[in-house]
Amino acid sequence: MRPRLATTHPGRSPHTVYSSAVTAGDLVFVGLHRGFGEDFCAQLTGAIEGMRGTLAAHGAELQQLVKVNVWLKDVTDLPAMEKAFFDHFPEGGFPARMTSTTEFIDDDCLVMVEGIAYRG
Repeated sequence: MRPRLATTHPGRSPHTVYSSAVTAGDLVFVGLHRGFGEDFCAQLTGAIEGMRGTLAAHGAELQQLVKVNVWLKDVTDLPAMEKAFFDHFPEGGFPARMTSTTEFIDDDCLVMVEGIAYRG
């Protein structure tokens, strides 16, 4: 089975050199998503909602994420990120997660998220 490429999500340049997601069998590999807004919580919510839309385009739901990688600009945002996961995922249904800090190319970017969903 050849992987199916997703269309890029709104706001992304048509010259972007990666897909929002790629489906391979029952797996959906979701590329980096970022949100926009004045603060960390707004950006994280936007990133998660962007992932929700990308997953829906591939016949999957946010709760089907089995692994996520989260990059924070500032490690002090970790407690807010963990609270947001409680708001977006059911108790006992959290995906495996890796969280790290990094610098971003865009100075206003505070968080980026990517993941893998299982549609089976």
